[in-house]
Amino acid sequence: MDLKTILDQLKNNELDIETAESDIRSMGYVPVTDIAKIDIFRKHRTGIMEAILAEGKDPADVVKIAKAQVAASRRVLITRLNDAHREIIQKSFSSEELEWDLHSKGVVVHDGTPAPRTGGVVAIITAGTADIDAAEEARMVAHEMGCDTIAIYDVGVAGFHRLINEMQILKEKKPDSIVVAAGREGTLPTVVSGLVDVPVIGLPVSTGYGAGAKGEAALLSMLQSCSVLSVVNIDAGFVAGSFAARIANRVAEARKHK
Repeated sequence: MDLKTILDQLKNNELDIETAESDIRSMGYVPVTDIAKIDIFRKHRTGIMEAILAEGKDPADVVKIAKAQVAASRRVLITRLNDAHREIIQKSFSSEELEWDLHSKGVVVHDGTPAPRTGGVVAIITAGTADIDAAEEARMVAHEMGCDTIAIYDVGVAGFHRLINEMQILKEKKPDSIVVAAGREGTLPTVVSGLVDVPVIGLPVSTGYGAGAKGEAALLSMLQSCSVLSVVNIDAGFVAGSFAARIANRVAEARKHK
């Protein structure tokens, strides 16, 4: 039972206040045997849905958690899958219950319920093709949080004219926030934030080699940006997508009340 159902039943005198309060409090989390406590009320509390980080988890445990979360909230995003995770998920759910994203190594498991739509718009931009995995994780999160997404990939500063040619898309689609993923020297978020009038979130990616490898140079470059942008941790696509979607959803809500 979700929060709206409880409140509707309370309004219609189908539940008393004590039972409604108990039901709402029980929505705080759902224990899954002795391995996890799913925070199913997080979306209502913070605007960011609970997700499953598969990395470091036993594949069988990932399936148990996913089934519990789908039962509680109808949809669940699982990130950073390996081959063993993918194999057991394919065996445990029907193809109709799965929405795969091979670039991000993620999947959405659902009971047929579509992702909500809020009217928010998030653009996802990458400097190179090696940055797409992290960017797609951000895109999946923003989509699951109700936003429409725009993908503009491989427009790094080594060929700046590529970005200029894509700027018309941003003018036409008018995103409410933008995630820019870049490895190497991580310059692209600074450039983009100097060209647009919406919030930009820099996503440093652990690509590149030599001094400043593993995303360290990209992170420091974004933190030292002379234009205004926010920066998340290295490869933190989930965080970047969540932050961008929160901004976009607040903007979309404001538009509805104009």
